[in-house]
Amino acid sequence: MRLSQLFGKTQREIPAEADTISHQLLLRTGMISQVAAGVYSFLPLGWRVLKKIENIIREEMDKAGGQELGLPVLQPLELWQETGRDRAFGKGLFTLSDRRDRPLVLGPTHEEVLTQLVSRYVQSYRDLPKLLYQIQTKFRDEPRPRGGLIRVREFIMKDLYSFDADEAGLDESYNKMLQAYQNIYDRCGLPTLLVEADSGAIGGKDSHEFMLIAESGEDEVIYCERCKYAANVDKAESVKEKVPPEEPLPLEEVATPGVTTIEEVSAFLNVPRNHTLKAVFYVADGELVFAMIRGDLEVNEVKLKNALHCVDLHMATEAEVNQAGIVAGSASPLGLKGVKVVVDESVTPGINFVAGGNKPDTHIKNVNYPRDFKADIVVDISRARAGEGCPRCGGKLLSTQGIEVGHVFKLGTFLSEALGAYFIDEKGVSRPIVMGCYGIGLGRLVAAAIERYHDDKGIIWPIPIAPYQIYLCPLYREGSQVAEVAEALYAQFEAEGWEVLFDDREESPGVKFNDADLLGIPIRVTVSPRTLEKDSVELKQRSEKEAELVPREEVITRLKGLMAHAG
Repeated sequence: MRLSQLFGKTQREIPAEADTISHQLLLRTGMISQVAAGVYSFLPLGWRVLKKIENIIREEMDKAGGQELGLPVLQPLELWQETGRDRAFGKGLFTLSDRRDRPLVLGPTHEEVLTQLVSRYVQSYRDLPKLLYQIQTKFRDEPRPRGGLIRVREFIMKDLYSFDADEAGLDESYNKMLQAYQNIYDRCGLPTLLVEADSGAIGGKDSHEFMLIAESGEDEVIYCERCKYAANVDKAESVKEKVPPEEPLPLEEVATPGVTTIEEVSAFLNVPRNHTLKAVFYVADGELVFAMIRGDLEVNEVKLKNALHCVDLHMATEAEVNQAGIVAGSASPLGLKGVKVVVDESVTPGINFVAGGNKPDTHIKNVNYPRDFKADIVVDISRARAGEGCPRCGGKLLSTQGIEVGHVFKLGTFLSEALGAYFIDEKGVSRPIVMGCYGIGLGRLVAAAIERYHDDKGIIWPIPIAPYQIYLCPLYREGSQVAEVAEALYAQFEAEGWEVLFDDREESPGVKFNDADLLGIPIRVTVSPRTLEKDSVELKQRSEKEAELVPREEVITRLKGLMAHAG
């Protein structure tokens, strides 16, 4: 491709709306263009990267036994109502009606449609297992699209679904996909970490994410170097600091004028924060919920939502708390009636806590569970943190940031049961098909690669997913042989089957070099009057600081070596 003919232009200025490095560089390189919030067009350079990733994914899915098919974007809402996932996705589901007022959904995922399809063609255990996948556009009405391609409302995703006769078959399919995913990331040149994850609106019992570690990642990963335990912070468990044992003391009401926060209570009464109880109020599907946790910890809202099995969860407003007759800042579960109480596991082994007095400017000392108050649910609702104990080996947990680049789920049978996807087993018994699902967002993978591989000059693409492998950069000067040699090299490189972006523009060396670095093409080959004096070309890898002069007769051999090394 001659750069003078390429659709799209680079830009020097950082776009004001871009809030991540990948977003900035994708816009500056002319790889994407925003249409609306969370909706982007891919220009030729960006599309080439996307298609390369797509081809790698397709090859690995096929190698693992997957069969590609095509499913509709438009789906009947009633399918989602049958599984109850219309409520789980909530406002994230794009809905519309046709001319006959029949409600439809723009598919955010395709479990419902495919499960219904499989129910028509799978009748016997002999028809199983099956691995079926597609690479297609999905729609999710994200409340806060951000980061360019990191979190969008329209995106291309590879979604594969496994259908097995039993849990052992699901485990085998799941492990196949774990290996296939690892192969994909290895081939793309992207190191990832497998972490335990929350299933969210997709549902199911077990779930893992593949995380690309990057400082700019929006997900926090909690991990242990000793035993390799790793989990998304939404799912992570930890061993909390233990409160020293004491004898339970009688309740004691104390005046705390103007004291409302945990920090203020701790300072005023001269007690450590882990001897206080924090009251946090939420509204779960319209019902007020009292969450009680040790004062030195924070509530993990994902864990709380899972414990309550609710669809909508938000922190209660002051008005919602007051309407229930509760005094914000001095609340406790002592004597509380008519409100569901969820207590974190950190509270149960503790002793002699300080809690709110349920009236202004008052707290109560020596509160003990279950002597002084009851709970409707006792469960882990705390947010794990670096420095706490590993739940597997007792080592110290660490924290890092990552970008989710793949998510896999063991769905079990809840979808097949809801949609009537049954089969007859060897004994003639009708049983529900056991399912799994496995997704990769292609655009997010593009953005994650840039977040991982860039410098202050631009992108540094790994060769397997770069839009072009070679940036041919002639520095023209009137009367020189540069044009002739560059054209000859262009023909030679293409004859070798290499992908070449030929900068045939009559621009200054500075402009050309800046664009080469910005675009991140892995290998730059420069032809100039100076290099021709030595019958050489200048070869520079984007990932290296220094360039080297290579004799013209050796350049093909040298490039073959670089291509082979990159895999």
